Amino acid sequence: MAAAQVPTVPASAAPSEDGQWTMPAKDYAATRYSALDEINGANVSNLQVAFAFSTGVDHGQEAAPIVANNTMFIVTPYPNNVFALDLTKPGAPIKWSYQPHPAAASQGVACCDVVNRGAAYSDGKLFFNTLDDNTIALDAETGKVLWKTKLGDINTGETITMAPLVVKGKVLVGDSGGELGVRGWLAALDVNTGKILWRAYATGPDKDVLIGPGFRSFYPSDNGTDLGVKTWPTDAWKTGGGTMWGWIAYDPDLNLIYYGTGNPGPWNQEQRPGDNKWTTTLFARNPDTGAAKWALQYNPHDEHDYDGINEQILVDMTVDGNPRKVLLHPDRNGHLYVVDRESGEIVSAKPYGHVNSVLSIDLKTGRPVMNPDKLTKVGTVVHDICPTASGLKDWNPSAFSPSTGLMYIPHENLCMDWKSAPVSYIAGTPFVGAEVVTKPGPGGNRGEFTAWDPVEGKAVWTIKEDLPLWSGAMATAGGLVFYGTMDGWFKAVDAKTGELKWQFRTGSGIIGQPVAYRGPDGREYVAILSGVGGWAGAIVSGDLDPQDPTGALGMNGLMADLKTKTAPGGTLYVFALPKS
Repeated sequence: MAAAQVPTVPASAAPSEDGQWTMPAKDYAATRYSALDEINGANVSNLQVAFAFSTGVDHGQEAAPIVANNTMFIVTPYPNNVFALDLTKPGAPIKWSYQPHPAAASQGVACCDVVNRGAAYSDGKLFFNTLDDNTIALDAETGKVLWKTKLGDINTGETITMAPLVVKGKVLVGDSGGELGVRGWLAALDVNTGKILWRAYATGPDKDVLIGPGFRSFYPSDNGTDLGVKTWPTDAWKTGGGTMWGWIAYDPDLNLIYYGTGNPGPWNQEQRPGDNKWTTTLFARNPDTGAAKWALQYNPHDEHDYDGINEQILVDMTVDGNPRKVLLHPDRNGHLYVVDRESGEIVSAKPYGHVNSVLSIDLKTGRPVMNPDKLTKVGTVVHDICPTASGLKDWNPSAFSPSTGLMYIPHENLCMDWKSAPVSYIAGTPFVGAEVVTKPGPGGNRGEFTAWDPVEGKAVWTIKEDLPLWSGAMATAGGLVFYGTMDGWFKAVDAKTGELKWQFRTGSGIIGQPVAYRGPDGREYVAILSGVGGWAGAIVSGDLDPQDPTGALGMNGLMADLKTKTAPGGTLYVFALPKS
């Protein structure tokens, strides 16, 4: 690749390195890239544990540790306890802790483990969400509660698992619960008071979706009045899903936030004819008002649970000789979308692993060309649909390195057998209407870690992993990429070649998000939470019976051997080079 072709990251969305890690994605561009380079390919083999900390909670640890002002903040899965660790003292003792005591009943309506994807720090405050639908602001220095806002109702099946993002004095939060017929939304709260400033729904009339006169999508099928009602059977949009439990990116130059919505409900597609807008949709919105500028529905009338909640990484790159502001989105449907941030036009969309459910993405219409042999039917088992319901990649975020120009994607290699069945809506109970059995994809390896060239639209190298990858990735200026495996290995690989440079076996499977920071002593540290769980790891964290392959929404049979490979846990590991 010529040097001029390497994509760049917009400087406004990724300010220069300050040694901190104040949001899970590292920056608004969602690069998950650290410009620290003390740890590199030549010395990473010397990495050792600097300190460890037990969270006391043995559920899936998906959060990114947050580092600001020489303090590390971690949020546990339910009961969502928060710990502030003092990095200026040996062993990083607890500076303060906070227990929010969320409602115990929230555990019963969480679809796929009681996870939490982390906190966000801004201007002396720490913001996080609880499983029972509260957003809480704490004084980062003392742990004192500044405000607490209730956003949803667990009695309808609504929970919150996502990490908030702070943009222009607003805390952005979305809901979970698409498998229980919850109606999805994204809300903006005042950073100082917690007051709800706007809420944009993913289904319903334009006034609820915050679609107004300034809205114009690139593709005709994403334009029209009240499509969030008209593309559903009567009133079905009210229980239609589209929840927002994933990631948000922000472009300060365009003043637009970007996020995707979840799957439609129920999974049984025959009960909801139509495009089912605005589920599985990428939205571009003005954060000041919530007004949508454009939308792109990745998977109209989604038949396979291909949520659109995965990360968007903001880069600028040359396309056909012209500079374009784009975002990179590895969708659950198995295609890596390059989308114009200004217009919503799909620049390219290529499969980044094994896919047979979607034949291609039609760049003229923006719609996937579906494989008729893999469409779902009531009462019929459709075999070997690839990817499976959790997608070619689930929530666990990719990283982008401006030094290599490559995107690093932790993902899966899984297929499924699917049988739809009629289902009735009862508030607070599963609203699925499908029985799924997940199985390994071609080759038998259940996971893959892929370095992707977004300019050429192809993989540069791929590492095959036995188990599905459920951890996030992090790239560094030291020429390394870090990720974890579900049997507990924390790995560093060469960013250019994929060569394994270092690995450490932690006490439990890893589904967390690695971060790097500069300690008070000026040294570089790398941190990860270890603790198996999540959808793929629920068989261990929830101690489920491996005899039922349809358990855990179809993951149980696939992951039956995980109980022999790892045990529940909840430990923070922090690594550094030996002191010279």
